[in-house]
Amino acid sequence: MKITEISIKRPSIIIVLFIILTLGGLFSYTRLGYELVPKFEINVITVQTVYPGASPAEVESSVTKKIEDAISSLESIKKVESTSLEGVSIVMITLNNGADVNFLLTDAQRKINAVINDLPDDVKTPSLSKFSLDDVAIMSLAVTSNLSEKELYDLLDNKIQPVFARINGVAKVDLIGGEEREIQISVDPKKIEGYGLTISQVQQIVASSNLDFPTGNVSTRDNRTTIRLSGKVTSIEELRNLPITTPAGVQIYLRDIADVRDGIKEIEKVARLDRQNTILLQVFKQSDANAVAVSEAVKKTIAVHDKDGKVISGVEKDYAAQNIKILVANDSSEFTLNAADNVIHDLMIAIALVGFIMLFFLQSLRNAAITMVAIPLSLIATFIGLLLMGYTLNLMSLLGLSLVVGILVDDAIVVIENIHRHMEMGKNKVRAAYDGASEIGFTVTAITLVIVVVFLPIAMSTGLVANILAQFCVTVIISTLLSLLVSFTVVPWLYSRFGKLEHLSKTSFFGRIIHGFESGLNSFTHWVAGLLTWALKNVGTKLATLFLAIGLLVASFFLVGMGYIGSDFFPSIDRKEFFIQLELDKDASLEKTNLLTQKAEAYIKSKPDVKEIITTVGQSSDGMASTTGSRYKSEIHVILDKENFEGNSQVYSATLKRELENKLIGAKIKTVNVGIMGAEQAPLKLTIIGASVEDAQEFAEKAADQLRKIPGAAGVKLTSEAGNPEINVKIDRDKMTSLGLNVSTVGMTMQTAFSGNTDNKYRAGDNEYDINIRYAENGRANIDNVRDLKFINNQGASISLDQFANVTFGSGPTLLERRDKSPGVSIQGQAIGRPMGTVA
Repeated sequence: MKITEISIKRPSIIIVLFIILTLGGLFSYTRLGYELVPKFEINVITVQTVYPGASPAEVESSVTKKIEDAISSLESIKKVESTSLEGVSIVMITLNNGADVNFLLTDAQRKINAVINDLPDDVKTPSLSKFSLDDVAIMSLAVTSNLSEKELYDLLDNKIQPVFARINGVAKVDLIGGEEREIQISVDPKKIEGYGLTISQVQQIVASSNLDFPTGNVSTRDNRTTIRLSGKVTSIEELRNLPITTPAGVQIYLRDIADVRDGIKEIEKVARLDRQNTILLQVFKQSDANAVAVSEAVKKTIAVHDKDGKVISGVEKDYAAQNIKILVANDSSEFTLNAADNVIHDLMIAIALVGFIMLFFLQSLRNAAITMVAIPLSLIATFIGLLLMGYTLNLMSLLGLSLVVGILVDDAIVVIENIHRHMEMGKNKVRAAYDGASEIGFTVTAITLVIVVVFLPIAMSTGLVANILAQFCVTVIISTLLSLLVSFTVVPWLYSRFGKLEHLSKTSFFGRIIHGFESGLNSFTHWVAGLLTWALKNVGTKLATLFLAIGLLVASFFLVGMGYIGSDFFPSIDRKEFFIQLELDKDASLEKTNLLTQKAEAYIKSKPDVKEIITTVGQSSDGMASTTGSRYKSEIHVILDKENFEGNSQVYSATLKRELENKLIGAKIKTVNVGIMGAEQAPLKLTIIGASVEDAQEFAEKAADQLRKIPGAAGVKLTSEAGNPEINVKIDRDKMTSLGLNVSTVGMTMQTAFSGNTDNKYRAGDNEYDINIRYAENGRANIDNVRDLKFINNQGASISLDQFANVTFGSGPTLLERRDKSPGVSIQGQAIGRPMGTVA
């Protein structure tokens, strides 16, 4: 072969080539980022629409169905799933494989924009996004300070959070916990009724009295000056003294009918780290960003230390006067780096074992060393291909490198053995190197290409699995082709310079070991040869061998079909952490949920195997429901002592769940394992579709009972559960119209009274805060307060809600689901102790 001849006669060309490849590979390695798994795109578009204060039924009828109708004409739709929760609608559009997600995202936006005017006035603009596995926080930062909780939240929200949000690769930073500043105007319903006012009128008066107006300008021949009316409220006292004229013409002040104070928003979420109150900063990365790089940038932003451990820059340095301390409570990139380090460690062991085996089979340290050169040259040069392809060092690419270690020496072994044969024929090492490599050039190339064609179709195919395996396959292909190049260039050149016929002496220590190994190998070879001789002896033995092979093949298929060999999307791993989720009755207050959660925290933290717990009350990461939060839910992230805990975290969490169930009466407890892709909320999901929600619910309950009987199925429950307490207001339209009112006026007044109106803002320096106008607590405590809500019609008459509406207690579902525009109910569950595919 010409390339072999050039390598032997002009080795400088090959030396320069592989020096360039080696240096390029080392440089490429330093530029490659770390990730847990390759980036892959799921063909799903999510449409999220917020409808404040609306029940699931209201959200479904007023928002979800209209959005479904709007996007139903999109191309390449595989299925449409929708979930209507309290105050939010989520529509998930699953597209066919090969669909252009970016184009369809734009098309869906255009279609939804066309129906925005058909949505209720209070509905926020629908938000469209591609579904991404990056929609989970990669880091949780716990912040403490000597400031009050309100001052700390204010500092974080206005100063520190934007610093982290500006980091390259950070998508957003969410705050959980703390006390957010709010100017509260708590209106006394009895007092405004006495003055002949309604809460809507109070809101309008405040809004019209808290404005800045650019009113024009005055001009001369030489200059021009803008006139600005400064009508914004500048202090809380000024707001209290806001004059109001009643319908009777009497002037009163806002303080006469409302309590005005600089307070905090109603607490909806509480965060704790190791049972200590804190404010959590949750960092989300951009979809194209590298989690490890973002994590390092965040840590540098927190603080940079000198050699003595003193903080010399960063947020902690900038706000040292406030004693700001930021602790990295959880960092998912640590698992990524540990996983990569473990694979690299295994790769080094594999290389050492291959070298050891080469020494035994080639019986020459010199020949084994020449053969082993193929491994580092091929592996290092592979990094160039990974960088050019835009790949990263992840489990797939690193596993590809580990797998290919044994393959890399195959070509070199075949070449060097043939060269050795030519040496034994009496040729000099230069001629033997050339003849030996040239003689089997076609054979070695065929061996390599067979390996390549196995992986090439997967690398070139499309689909979710192909996207995940592509980096694995391409890594194997590049490394294998490079090993072919090495076997035809570097190996013949090295042998032509350093090759030597060696015969080990049986008297030496090393020789006795090698010859003993060879003797054992020969015995095994003779046994196999005897077995083959018997198998091919006559027709009877041939048929017996054939039937035995067919039987083993069929039996292997039955091992999968009968469930002895399970199936899973990703391999099950134990990250030594899990979630404990608590759910109370639907009408439970945040205070009650918090109290019960504190009991659970105290018990969990008393366990010696528990290293750290991160708690969020009022939020549970059970999928889409966590977007709005639930006052009756909480979650405890339990991180075990990974250095000393040697058990299985799934077994540990199941045991802990049973113990907590005996201590926390009245709470539903669920454990969520953390796998390779994060929290495994509900890997098993079955959706029942019916003509109505009632029909679907009935069949779903029966199906859930059957699923609970399947071994390995745990935590089986329906996503839609009744019992969500509601106060239903049914309007008599004829009476309402005759009294001079309309639905818009009634709805806006009710919303302001019981939910609040935050359209008005209070400016303090460079920051703005909500002015929340609503009834005082004693005016929104029970159903009678709803019935007594007052309105004033066009004639100035005072009218109560119960004059034209029937106000009753009721209950409704926590969420409503639809599948392809049909009502549905989903059953969710987990697989414990058995593979997910087997349970499914």
